[in-house]
Amino acid sequence: MADMGAFREAVIAWAAGGPGDRARELAARLPVRAAVLLEGPSDVAAVDALAASRGRDLAAEGVCVLSIGGAMSVGRFAELLGPPGLGLHLTGLCDERERRYYARALERAGAAQQGFFVCAADLEDELIRALGVTRVEELIRAEGDVRPLRTFLRQPAQQGRTSQQQLRRFFGTKKGRKIHYGRVLVEALAPDRVPAPLDSLLTSLRPADDVSLG
Repeated sequence: MADMGAFREAVIAWAAGGPGDRARELAARLPVRAAVLLEGPSDVAAVDALAASRGRDLAAEGVCVLSIGGAMSVGRFAELLGPPGLGLHLTGLCDERERRYYARALERAGAAQQGFFVCAADLEDELIRALGVTRVEELIRAEGDVRPLRTFLRQPAQQGRTSQQQLRRFFGTKKGRKIHYGRVLVEALAPDRVPAPLDSLLTSLRPADDVSLG
């Protein structure tokens, strides 16, 4: 049976230059109504974790949460998935420094009215600020990463940086760590402490039944 994972893989292959037949077929069969474009897999982990914490199954709702492999790829995905292609509703997260790439890509794809939510630096930075440095350090300890963190903090390059900057950089120092902590940090959030861009993104993805009711 077709699932959203198969659709996601078909879209990524299409964006890389392959044929789009499989993606079109799956989009109709599932059906898919919206695509959440995110820069990387750690953002996907965070969005999935927040949805799960709120009892949402985005795939079952026809929403594809997709890592596009960096901001420079947004134009290609917007072209394939937005009005010129599959006609899906587009949304997602972007960093402030990449806002202009997203705005330009959405305008070219005729989807300028479809909202993206902007993180000041990136999503990890938003999550660290929401939880606070002390709580994030507690989570790192609970995950068994306190020794690597201490080693990292002794590096000369980390001297003079704020604790928040150091933690943000630490999450990117090992393959898979950002993805892991994307989930861990979100799961540790109190409901009223979810960063505004992430909260607004999920709120905007109303279930199809709610959308039809206006």
